[in-house]
Amino acid sequence: MKKRTVSVLLVMVLAVAAAFTGCGKDSSSGEKSKEKSDLPTIGIVQIVEHPSLDTIRENIISQLKEEGFVDGKTVTIDYKNAQNDTNNLKTICQSFAANKYDLIIAIATPSAQAALGETTDIPIVFSAVTDPVGAKLVNSLEKPGGNITGTSDAVSAAKIMDLALQVTPNIKKIGAIYSTGEINSVSVINELKKYAKSKGIEVVDATIMNSSEIQQAAQSLVNKVDAVFSPIDNTVASAMPTIVDVLDKAKIPYYVAADSMVADGGLATDGVNYVELGKKTGSMAAKVLNGADTATMPVQIMSKTQIYINKKTADEIGVKIPAGILHKATDLSK
Repeated sequence: MKKRTVSVLLVMVLAVAAAFTGCGKDSSSGEKSKEKSDLPTIGIVQIVEHPSLDTIRENIISQLKEEGFVDGKTVTIDYKNAQNDTNNLKTICQSFAANKYDLIIAIATPSAQAALGETTDIPIVFSAVTDPVGAKLVNSLEKPGGNITGTSDAVSAAKIMDLALQVTPNIKKIGAIYSTGEINSVSVINELKKYAKSKGIEVVDATIMNSSEIQQAAQSLVNKVDAVFSPIDNTVASAMPTIVDVLDKAKIPYYVAADSMVADGGLATDGVNYVELGKKTGSMAAKVLNGADTATMPVQIMSKTQIYINKKTADEIGVKIPAGILHKATDLSK
């Protein structure tokens, strides 16, 4: 009896240890986390799963494969999702550093900051970082200067607002839903406020710290604003259905900064293509695996943007998209 009890306790201890070591959902192409092997090992860390970041990750892996880095054959890819928890991020990145992985790919600003906080030796390639200099990841976009470089999804709040004023010209007050804990969001909102001031538009903040505050933030803007804007904010992007439900019922146009947020019910954006962003990140990662130096590899910015609309949302809230925009836009409601 005593021997059986000891065995059960041993299994429980191992299970708890495994849970903390994994610290999130492991889904490297659906495979479980792998031990470091003789193959080069790539650790991919993602702050949270939502369509934009998932699209980036899938296309990073696809591009790596295209360039000869095939999971399980020529490299080992260990993907971990931090489930929007900074403690998980730290634990994941500590694990990657302790196991001396050959490359870390960090998706979104919090992931990149966590990875850089754990290693200055292992090369890091980031993606979907709006302001790499402001986030103190690189010295400059042209010469990062350390063990980290990557791609930026910087968007122009002015360009999105130009689109908003073409679609809904009578905006006098615009709500801004964003997380104050995400520096990438704050920098875009600062740009929004400069643009709004130049146009005589009042910005009404509805800030959040976590996804549980999303519904209240959206409801606080009803009957107060003519439209709502959100930057590429991971907390907002992971809770789009909640915001869209509130704003659609109030017939309030919702302008966003990512194509996936339009697909999730936002009205429109003039933003980056996340498939292309993922592929560009994958290509940079391949170059680093082939020996390129992150310190001298410039951060890549997606200069080409595209208009995305959600025609279904427009119909539901009674907004008519002008023919000139409809002609060149991609409708993501299909």
